[in-house]
Amino acid sequence: MRVPLATIGKEWLRLGCIGFGGPPTHIALLRRLCVEEREWIESEEIEDAIATTNLLPGPASTQLAIYCAWRLRGPMGAILGGLCFIVPGLVLILALAAVFLARHPPYLLLGAAAGAGAAVPAVALNAAWGLVPASWKRIGTRHAEKIRWVVYGLVGAAAAATVGTYLVLVLLACGATEIMVRRAGRPMSPGSVGTFIPAVVLHGAAVGGLGVLAWVAFKVGALSYGGGFVIVPLMQHDAVTTYHWMTGAQFLNAIALGQVTPGPVVQTVAVIGYAAGGVGGGLLAALIAFSPSFAFVLLGGRHFDQIRANHTVDTFLTGAGPAVIGAIAGSAIPLGLAFGHLWQIPELAASLFWLFVLRGGVVAGLLVAAAVGLVVALAGVPV
Repeated sequence: MRVPLATIGKEWLRLGCIGFGGPPTHIALLRRLCVEEREWIESEEIEDAIATTNLLPGPASTQLAIYCAWRLRGPMGAILGGLCFIVPGLVLILALAAVFLARHPPYLLLGAAAGAGAAVPAVALNAAWGLVPASWKRIGTRHAEKIRWVVYGLVGAAAAATVGTYLVLVLLACGATEIMVRRAGRPMSPGSVGTFIPAVVLHGAAVGGLGVLAWVAFKVGALSYGGGFVIVPLMQHDAVTTYHWMTGAQFLNAIALGQVTPGPVVQTVAVIGYAAGGVGGGLLAALIAFSPSFAFVLLGGRHFDQIRANHTVDTFLTGAGPAVIGAIAGSAIPLGLAFGHLWQIPELAASLFWLFVLRGGVVAGLLVAAAVGLVVALAGVPV
């Protein structure tokens, strides 16, 4: 079916404006539009596309939006649909970044930001917990397989909490280990894992200026297996520790902004880009971070069914998946260590209660946390 570009632009722009709530909301909106309302795509095909985009690095729901537009109108549709889906959230997050990262932001705004930031580690833990059931089932039913799942998860968590900038190598190692274990039928020695880790250089320190920002943004877009939160330790290490573009508290605010605006968590890289180089830096970071998603669909969209059916890819994800979950959970540790005030600790506890006990929504929880921070600021408590 050949859908007019104007229709794709209008519908995908609408989805980009109302897509609050992260990947589950994005997927539901795309399924409703393309399958239920317009009947452009068969239900089975979009389910296969959802499964395949989850096998690829990068924001899966954004890749799904690009794929659906590609399916309806080819490369031009993919580019137009992807841009219309991304731009509303990008504009909003850059506008908020300009306010939150101003030299002298309003005191009450600082309170709201600190309040929302206090809930971010809870959001990370909630994101990890949501991925556990499917991954636990996928690894298998045997005792040895369950033990490997736990080990991969612990390794991922430890890596996220300690060596964030090299986290992706750890995820690759876990995936490669699972491939070797299943092929050989026996555990492989720790030293042999290294032979399956690509020689990837994860630092751009030798490059200056915008080159550094471009390299950081590329890592975010190309290496974020399992969702945007898995790349949070790498973003935090680069933005706060290595290049000092922002403080730990400001980074927490950036993650919170990525959650309360439409679009994926990966869009947080635009805030980092703004901190490094203003509006131009934010646009550059977003352009580079989302480029791999466009490339995956434009170059590989016709091969999605083969990717999903590939046994090696599936086995790799079986091992890397628990490590991703552990990494997302482990990212809560450096995020929590970025707290600047003691009052944020009980607010974190309240956020955990909201998400895990009351089963409240993420966006609502962040807005409530921001309101609490606003009240704290009004009370004259340091924020």
